[in-house]
Amino acid sequence: MEGWIIQIHKGICIENNQKLIAINSVSDYIHILLGLKPAMALSDLVKAIKTNSRRFINENKWIKGKFKWQEGYGAFSYSHSQIGTVVTYIENQEMYHRKKSFKDEYIELLEKFQIKYDSNYLFEWID
Repeated sequence: MEGWIIQIHKGICIENNQKLIAINSVSDYIHILLGLKPAMALSDLVKAIKTNSRRFINENKWIKGKFKWQEGYGAFSYSHSQIGTVVTYIENQEMYHRKKSFKDEYIELLEKFQIKYDSNYLFEWID
């Protein structure tokens, strides 16, 4: 199923005229690197991705019951000089997360970028 999820997300990004640079997923999250064009707000793109992929998954009955994304999302910006590093990370995220959980990584990024957060409002972590 993960290969199809990636294809669905690629299609949604392309349909919305966004420059998709890298995409990869594991069982409970997806990383997407794109050059966001200013004609669309990031929140609108995330909404399109979640809505259309949820609809596709449910229409094709890929899981028991109804699939639903968690509320919210995380987004970070990087300079052009860091694209290669981020692409390599996305391509190898499964291996990377054997050493550090997605939760630990996400909190580390929030702290690195000095983003204030309340742990009560972070994702529902799947350990």
